[in-house]
Amino acid sequence: MTDQQWAGIRQRVEALKASPASNDVFGAWGHRWVLEQPLSHAELAELEAQVKVTLPEEFRAFLLLVGAGGPGPAHGMFPVRRVQGRWRWEGDGADMADLSRLAEPFPEQGPNPEIVDALLAERPEEEDFDEIEDFDDAIEAWDERWDAVMFAPDRTVGAVVISHLGCAQREWLIISGSHRGTIWADCRVDDVDLAPLLGHDGKPVTFAQWYLGWLRQAERTALEAI
Repeated sequence: MTDQQWAGIRQRVEALKASPASNDVFGAWGHRWVLEQPLSHAELAELEAQVKVTLPEEFRAFLLLVGAGGPGPAHGMFPVRRVQGRWRWEGDGADMADLSRLAEPFPEQGPNPEIVDALLAERPEEEDFDEIEDFDDAIEAWDERWDAVMFAPDRTVGAVVISHLGCAQREWLIISGSHRGTIWADCRVDDVDLAPLLGHDGKPVTFAQWYLGWLRQAERTALEAI
């Protein structure tokens, strides 16, 4: 069934590219409808050997049957490419993922709530300072401590950045662990913690649901704009 769900998808994306209303689809200016070629079985095997983990089934099938990245949700799906003999995902924030730790399970929970609460309680307030320069120094120091907790590398092991929404907001595909194959939102830049994308049924959105949902909406947008 995994292979069947991708039948004809590449052709549908290419048809969207040819539509006179293709630029009305959000994010088109970013990916420009450039759909990467699918990976060969040998290339996928080499990629998985390098990252030392088998990729989620829906994603593996997409890479083999549709393409290695390009048009997709938000500003597009980050392509995976071989650069100087090594495979990597490319895009705004893709380097946040530690490819050497993809086999480690993605964490079950966020940072210690007590640590987060204590940090929030210590956040400087401008009215507590006589000089704006002193407040700026204090908030900068606090931001560094906050980022050290929220953006700790251990929090995103077992995952890759798959897309970005702009303004430093991103989406991750979970590669390993109990959340394997699902998409998580990353709005930590706005002090909102990592969280799974949820469907209308309240269940975590899988890679296929994420991509195919975007495609259906993009087709509707293009059709309505004609």
